[in-house]
Amino acid sequence: MSPLVMKIAPWLLLVMSNVFMTFAWYGHLKGKPMALPVAIISSWLIALPEYLLAVPANRIGHAVYSTAELKVGQEFITLMVFMLFSYFYLGEAIKWSTVAGFGLIVAGVAVIFYFR
Repeated sequence: MSPLVMKIAPWLLLVMSNVFMTFAWYGHLKGKPMALPVAIISSWLIALPEYLLAVPANRIGHAVYSTAELKVGQEFITLMVFMLFSYFYLGEAIKWSTVAGFGLIVAGVAVIFYFR
């Protein structure tokens, strides 16, 4: 695998993984309420593709990035996917306090990548 692919592939896989993860964890909150056992089973079924993407992302990424870099990068991706999901899928407003809090977390991500 080329060095460029090894640098980019983990992040693309983690973005896709986080879309599945976000739907698995929060998708059942929209629309008609479903029975808790149905929500749990359907979430598990949605989470399987998440794992099928996240595990290779971390395996490939670990050849280029430290585990700390992979983790904070994944958290950054999670926050971005979650904010878009909340707004577009759940119809929730994005508050300034949410953006500020996420911004502080992003600052932490920047510190870890800047001082590698």
